[in-house]
Amino acid sequence: MASDGARKQFWKRSNSKVPGSIQHVYGAQHPPFDPLLHGALLKAAPKMPTTPVRAKRVSTFQEFESNTSDAWDAGEDDDELLAMAAESLNTEVVMETAHRVLRDHSQRRGRPALQEAPGPEQRLKPEAEPPSAPADLRLVKSVSESHTSRPAEELRKLSWSGIPKPVRPITWKLLSGYLPANVDRRPSTLQRKQKEYFAFIEHYYDSRNDEVHQDTYRQIHIDIPRMSPEALILQPKVMEIFERILFIWAIRHPASGYVQGINDLVTPFFVVFICEHIEAEDVDAVDVSSVPADVLRNIEADTYWCMSKLLDGIQDNYTFAQPGIQMKVKMLEELVSRIDEQVHRHLDQHEVRYLQFAFRWMNNLLMREVPLRCTIRLWDTYQSEPEGFSHFHLYVCAAFLTRWRKEILEERDFQELLLFLQNLPTAHWDDEDISLLLADAYRLKFAFADAPNHYKK
Repeated sequence: MASDGARKQFWKRSNSKVPGSIQHVYGAQHPPFDPLLHGALLKAAPKMPTTPVRAKRVSTFQEFESNTSDAWDAGEDDDELLAMAAESLNTEVVMETAHRVLRDHSQRRGRPALQEAPGPEQRLKPEAEPPSAPADLRLVKSVSESHTSRPAEELRKLSWSGIPKPVRPITWKLLSGYLPANVDRRPSTLQRKQKEYFAFIEHYYDSRNDEVHQDTYRQIHIDIPRMSPEALILQPKVMEIFERILFIWAIRHPASGYVQGINDLVTPFFVVFICEHIEAEDVDAVDVSSVPADVLRNIEADTYWCMSKLLDGIQDNYTFAQPGIQMKVKMLEELVSRIDEQVHRHLDQHEVRYLQFAFRWMNNLLMREVPLRCTIRLWDTYQSEPEGFSHFHLYVCAAFLTRWRKEILEERDFQELLLFLQNLPTAHWDDEDISLLLADAYRLKFAFADAPNHYKK
């Protein structure tokens, strides 16, 4: 065990702040601007370049839209449709999906697969079933042929094990609740929401240097260049877009204002939406220079609204003292103590506190722990799960921690153990690693979510 002196020297050298000590930067204390009541502030948008965007190949997802338009337009109003979309997934369906993910990957790699009975002490056994079609092909094929009367629920089920890249942008917009279920209403909704966002820009953005707002804007301006991936973020157009999105969100959410960590949540939405218009093998190196200005404007607005939908569900993570994060870290500690007592006891014996490594896991939704491509895959499932970014994320973090149990138990020094937990070797992770992590997380949720006594010793 490291001496007290060694620990003090470590913290001094690393210049680390105690987790939870992030200084909050608050937005303006005035009610949100409603562009529908301030129409005079809307100016005609400047004429944009007419460079055509690369024609997109017709997707089977478009066939799905036309085939299920009757189901989307079943006579319910938007509130009822959104409520339907938010219903919990059938437990057996998602459990089957989780096991199918494990089985598919096990057979491709020659690994054994999990038994059917869920539980944290599950042992592995080989499966004799032939491998099924790849998950992305199953998804496109299933949605294109679906005639279900519950399309939102069906879409969530199909998206749980990953969304094909060609249909990911529209699927994320649907799953987040940004796009309406009714196909005919989508164009008008997009137009209205994009117009509304740029009305906020018109009304608020010039005030960023006012005394009351300058601290908010200054912190945003400082934080964006520190984000990753640098090849994307440091492009001037991207930096300007991110600054506008974050500043407007902060001004319109004075209860939390801008808090470091929120900035990371912009990136996945922006990258997914921009990749609809450009070819990009590496999402870390997306170049926006070829994207027409009017397309970039629409992507900016769509990113703002989808990020806002996400934050609506986890805003207590970013209010004063960040109580949501404090609570989730405590729940993670209690959960790990039940599912892997040896790892929990090892951390405790070496005086490693969960806040020292898991605060960032909650604050940034693991975005600093895995590559961006893995975050995008992770968010496919988060948006398919009820309360995915809050409740299910807890189980993902527990599965993520116990994934490294061998390495954790081998470390016998406070400093080395903490450095390992803060710099986990995930640089080469891919979709398969995330799928296995998610399947394990779902088993934990199945075993513990409805058993609160498991959290108590």
